[in-house]
Amino acid sequence: MDQVRETLRYYHYAYRTEQTYCQWVSRYIYFFNKKKHPKDLGAKDVERFLSHLATGENVSASTQRQALNALVFLYRDVLDQSLGDSIAPVRVKRKRRPPTVLTQGEAQRLLKVMNSTHALMAKLIYGTGMRLMECVRLRIQDVDFGQRHVFIRFGKGGKDRTTILPCVIHDELKQHIKRVKDLHRQDLEEGFGEVYLPNALAKKYRNAPRQTSWQYVFPAKKLSTDPRSETVRRHHVLESGLQKAVKMAVIKAGIDKRATVHTLRHSFATHMLEHGVNIRVLQELLGHADVKTTEIYTHVMRKDIDAIQNPLDRLYGSSGDSI
Repeated sequence: MDQVRETLRYYHYAYRTEQTYCQWVSRYIYFFNKKKHPKDLGAKDVERFLSHLATGENVSASTQRQALNALVFLYRDVLDQSLGDSIAPVRVKRKRRPPTVLTQGEAQRLLKVMNSTHALMAKLIYGTGMRLMECVRLRIQDVDFGQRHVFIRFGKGGKDRTTILPCVIHDELKQHIKRVKDLHRQDLEEGFGEVYLPNALAKKYRNAPRQTSWQYVFPAKKLSTDPRSETVRRHHVLESGLQKAVKMAVIKAGIDKRATVHTLRHSFATHMLEHGVNIRVLQELLGHADVKTTEIYTHVMRKDIDAIQNPLDRLYGSSGDSI
């Protein structure tokens, strides 16, 4: 496992990916009762494990694909063994479901019952279409109040993009960043103040980790030790805090939908389309590689659905009288 971690870090995989891949490699080894080393197993054994996930554990298609990616990495990059193109496990059928979307009234009620930093993060996600981790990892220099832009660095797939910054939260966000700068100044006075930089940028720009512009917009309350370098730093907040806050807000607002933080991103996309934004522009704002991914929001647009007259209403009239 040390060799797996070392190889993952050599190829600059994200820490989350490192944790996930190591978990799948461990599960693969334990599946065979630790009796064999992975190098003594092959494509047929990988097929057997992936088929078990589909038939025995009833996992989703994305989970099975994630396990496959981890094992391909293990054999290709760690053990230097080719699995070939003959892996054909029992595959989980991928079902495409329309996303859960809030109406504008529901979104307003949800944001109204939230408070403090979590409310600001939720507004930012609904107003920009960012993903949860993109919001959590946002840095001060990525917020451009002058051009009303938010620059998203190292998003999904390691890609950068630009999205719009809602004017209504300008003052609130500026006040929040001012408090973050004061906190950073205090950390510097106490001998800390460094922040994690990706892709060895800290070696290229030695003063950058202590500069205010590189600090997270949503820093953690306490300093923590980096699990890789063991450096004491102030990391960003945990995403679980916002997830729990949104879950509680959904209940408090009386919204009977299975809404999560990601629902705010879905709602942003759907409401933009309803207000006439070109789907290609929306694709760029959301960071989708394929426009087909963006097209799923056209299936939940109110503009197209509301114009349809229900056949039962035509039969009995739309007055709402019971039949």
